[in-house]
Amino acid sequence: MSTEDSHGIVSDFIDFLNASPTAFHAVDEAKKRLRNTGYEHLSEKEVWELKPGSKYFFTRNHSTIVAFAIGKRYVAGNGFHLIGAHTDSPCLKLKPVSKVVKGEILEVGVQTYGGGLWHTWFDRDLTVAGRVIVREGNNAGYSHRLVRIDEPIMRIPTLAIHLDRDVNDGFKVNKQTHLLPILATALKAEVNKVSSGNGPVESGKQSDGKKENDKSKHHPILLQLLASKLGCEPDDICDFELQACDAQPSIVAGAAKEFIFSGRLDNLCMSFCSLKALIDATSSDSSLEEETGVRLVALFDHEECGSNSAQGAGSPVILNALTRITNSFSSNSKLLETAIQRSFLVSADMAHALHPNYMDKHEENHQPKLHAGLVIKNNANQRYATNAVTSFIFREIASKHNLPVQDFVVRNDMACGSTIGPILASGMGIRTVDVGAPQLSMHSIREMCAIDDVNYSYKHFKAFFQEFSHLDAKIVVDI
Repeated sequence: MSTEDSHGIVSDFIDFLNASPTAFHAVDEAKKRLRNTGYEHLSEKEVWELKPGSKYFFTRNHSTIVAFAIGKRYVAGNGFHLIGAHTDSPCLKLKPVSKVVKGEILEVGVQTYGGGLWHTWFDRDLTVAGRVIVREGNNAGYSHRLVRIDEPIMRIPTLAIHLDRDVNDGFKVNKQTHLLPILATALKAEVNKVSSGNGPVESGKQSDGKKENDKSKHHPILLQLLASKLGCEPDDICDFELQACDAQPSIVAGAAKEFIFSGRLDNLCMSFCSLKALIDATSSDSSLEEETGVRLVALFDHEECGSNSAQGAGSPVILNALTRITNSFSSNSKLLETAIQRSFLVSADMAHALHPNYMDKHEENHQPKLHAGLVIKNNANQRYATNAVTSFIFREIASKHNLPVQDFVVRNDMACGSTIGPILASGMGIRTVDVGAPQLSMHSIREMCAIDDVNYSYKHFKAFFQEFSHLDAKIVVDI
């Protein structure tokens, strides 16, 4: 890959990050990219009529997306080559009743989602984004709309050191009382006018003839900002799922312009690389000519809180998809079992790079470094699903394409995180390897990774889609 191509991938990744403040936005951006490259949108509510050599995708809850391309030589019972990642990241989500007033200050009630580094959310310029259910005019029904307020509208200020002299000995965050963002003062919210698309509207003013309903659950000034962005009236907002977001954009940075500084690298980096790899590996008319299997990418929601939802990796979403694809080409239901044993899953989730200031936190012989390639994750207690065979397959593809690979094992005296890999492997019985690009500041509001590792990840995933069918035929180990 040329330097120009490498820069192009990184630039494209930055665009993807900046378009994806939430899982809903990430899936929406993925849909646009898939549609623009010939993928057909399917509905799980309808019967699928699939054809060899064709490309499809479907979504669940607008926060999980599955895309797949069927080889022209595919027959029912052949294997699936999957990469799984996740669209969600730790964040602060607005509560069903977000209106909080303390000391004549308007605050926004939030819930902690996932295992975030919550001290990093203090003193950041924050905004909100997510999805809104909007009542359409003239009894046209209801619509699902995405929203993002671009400018910073709130902040979580730290307490001055003069009022907490011991703060530098340990910043302890009370997640219930300390993490409420400040939206406005009560005085200004009352007298100020918030500019909307239809001109100035007084904060909290109700439209004529409409009931207030549940608007007392949220600050009128917040609802007006949302309505202005959506081009509707505040009373037309029926419900929403919103989260606080860092307003600072993702950027390429560092003295040598070698890093990406951004929120949500865990796990939008792996989501982007796998999605782009699938699109590029199926972009030409001939790319599926010799393919005997199905190339598939699944980007799940709710990994950060355990994957136990209708759209998480713990749901039947992937098994449902594999079943429907197999059954589209044969009425023999037993072929799915054969197909799964011929399949392979790459569970792609970001990895811990060696931190130079905390080198003792890494096991001595397993210290992944930035710019050194994808990390294969191992854990004897099955917190990762990697084994010798799946690790070998992944290394073999890397070797053929001159791509570096690293190893990670957590220290024996530390707890090990986990991924969607063991969930899918145990639920489906599919061969699985857990991998990820190395990064620093995982679960911070602002993380960092190296641009080379983005390129390595993309190239490795693309090679996986192109090589696996041929490589798998040479593997004699029966697992």
